[in-house]
Formats: sequence, structure tokens, C-alpha cells
Amino acid sequence: MKPVILIVEDEAALVTLLRYNLEREGYDLLKARDGEEALTVAQEEKPDLILLDWMLPLMSGLQVCRQLRRDRETREIPIILLTARGEETDKVRGLESGADDYITKPFSPAELLARVRAVLRRAVPATSGETLSFADISVDLNAHRVRRGERNVHLGPTEFRLLSHLMQHPGRVFSREQLLDAVWGHDVYVEPRTVDVHIRRLRKALNEGEQSDLIRTVRSAGYSLDSPSS
Repeated sequence: MKPVILIVEDEAALVTLLRYNLEREGYDLLKARDGEEALTVAQEEKPDLILLDWMLPLMSGLQVCRQLRRDRETREIPIILLTARGEETDKVRGLESGADDYITKPFSPAELLARVRAVLRRAVPATSGETLSFADISVDLNAHRVRRGERNVHLGPTEFRLLSHLMQHPGRVFSREQLLDAVWGHDVYVEPRTVDVHIRRLRKALNEGEQSDLIRTVRSAGYSLDSPSS
């Protein structure tokens, strides 16, 4: 089946450009013109990916993103934020709201398609039928489920891939650049700061309830997954 992409954008010319390039690549499309419509369509249709404009009528893209992440039915749908805001602080705000990637306007169709392919690829578990375990964390790669102790842990697709990669190499320290290559892929440019934002989101989800932090920050080196006694 063709991946289904929801375009949330109120600028008609940009919608036409996105539709032309995405349909040419074989994607099926859904459209929403404002934030409230986006939430309704996402909940009813469960698209494979959402292209979400920051500046929308009725509610902002950031508000939409946060609500999608809070809803059990939509929290795992990958989201790419589209915006004219190019400052680093804006990019961090977008990622911390729950977006998986961020594209600054104006962008080329080639860049857009590369990011769409990369995000869709990350959203699919790399290994089927395998469960990873470390300390009290278990990751079902086939069902895309994470548990810590007796608690279900709800992660977005990027955090899921990040945790899975760390759990496949416990104790090994990965630089930000290595994590970008492993989790985001070689064909898409993403700033190293992006890794820090997703690590914070992963830690927050894993450590809810004051559980011990198993992700170790190695100064000037990167991150690793270690037991508390390491």
C-alpha cells in the first residue's frame, strides 16, 4: 500500500507544489487547512506521516503537534514541521513540541522528498520479530512497543529508533554525528543539536516516576546506554 501523507497548510500555492511532488513519488494525500481540521483528519484517517505548517489558522502547528502527541491514537504518527522560522531556538521549540523533523521555507522539492523518505523509513522498525532488553527496559521491534518495568512507555518514532539503536549497543558511547547517521540516515542533513532535543524527550519518557536514568551523557563525546552501576 502507498504511504498516506497528511498536508496541513493554508497557503494554496504551497499545497499545489507539495501535492504535485508527493503524488509524482507515489504517495496518497490528505489535506487540512487549519489546526482543528488537522486534528480531526489525523484521528480519523491515521496517516503515515504529517507535513505540518507552523503558522495556521485557529491554532498553531506547535499546538497541533502537542495535541497529536498527547492522543494515544496519533502519538506515533511522524511529523515534519514546515516553517519560515529559521533560528536555532525556533527549531528547538519545534522539535520539543513533538516534531520528528523540521524544514525551513523556502525548501526545494528534492530536500522535502528526501526528508519524507527518511522519516518514513525511521518510523518502520528495522528488525521484525525481535525484542531488545536492557536493565528493566524492553523494546518490541515488531509491535513498536516499549516497557519499563510494569509501565508502558510511549515514544514517538524518532525516540523509538534512538532507543533501539542504543539498546543494540549497550555501554558504547556514540557521538552526535554517529547517532545522526544511524537514526536519521546519511541522506538528510540534520543539525547535531537535534540529537540533544530527542535525547531529552527520550529521557523524559523513560524516567517518568523518578526511575533511574540509564542514558549517560559523556562530556565532549556523546551518549551511551549504561546501567546505574556503570
